[in-house]
Amino acid sequence: MQHSSGGHSDPQRLRRGPYPRSLLLAEVAQATQRLADAGVPSPRFDAEELAAFVHGVKRSELHAVADGDFDARYWEAVARREAREPLQHITGRAFFRYLELQVGPGVFVPRPETESVVGWAIDAVRAMDVVEPLIVDLCTGSAAIALALAQEVPRSRVHAVELDEGAIRWARKNVEGSRVQLHHGNALTALPELDGQVDLVVSNPPYIPLTEWEYVAPEARDHDPGLALFSGEDGLDTIRGIERTAHRLLRPGGVVVIEHADTQGGQVPWIFTEERGWADAADHPDLNNRPRFATARRAMP
Repeated sequence: MQHSSGGHSDPQRLRRGPYPRSLLLAEVAQATQRLADAGVPSPRFDAEELAAFVHGVKRSELHAVADGDFDARYWEAVARREAREPLQHITGRAFFRYLELQVGPGVFVPRPETESVVGWAIDAVRAMDVVEPLIVDLCTGSAAIALALAQEVPRSRVHAVELDEGAIRWARKNVEGSRVQLHHGNALTALPELDGQVDLVVSNPPYIPLTEWEYVAPEARDHDPGLALFSGEDGLDTIRGIERTAHRLLRPGGVVVIEHADTQGGQVPWIFTEERGWADAADHPDLNNRPRFATARRAMP
């Protein structure tokens, strides 16, 4: 593909005026407009990230790429993003807290909202004052949550559970060389050998109602595995199951942290009732101040 498909004209013309402008930055500006027209939510960031990926530099270094080094494959990458293929599938990487993860077709791409879930979980574990906290991440996907906890809670023992065949292939790549123990299995029946011993159960489960399929962003609907997205008529089926698993795994006083949709604020804490053995069930906001995750503590006997 010729880079003229970006729509620029003579590169020398770009240099006229008081501020020299590189060919790549001019192409990034064109790509930003194309992505915006296609409805991409963060067009400038994505245009810059794709340019950095194709040219092997950081986003802050784009201005330093010589005109002669412009790579026309940039426009192939832009066309894929324009068609709403996830940015992370094109680059093969996703950034999550302090991690760079390998991702691609078959695994749920970690979202920024989940970083606040992990932040709360880390604070909760540190407040426990347990020397080697035992942590279980259910529905781990790419293993983003498990790896972040292992990295940021240095003496933790972290187990991660994933059912989906496609997702666990990516999780295996990501946990290689880490302290995370990965288990291929069902979150609802997982790890009976740890019953009553776990300090923290954390999960970003599927929580989209099947009735909302048509409203889901194409990046998720068409590319994330359905098993990671949808969960029954009201979206809460998996969360109801995880409530029982968490109660089984946690020691008295142990804590569960579970992500949900911002539209489910208020509903999820009602699943973790005193009658079912829980205390202190509450909802928490994400960085946009929308209800994003619920927490509860296993009641003392």
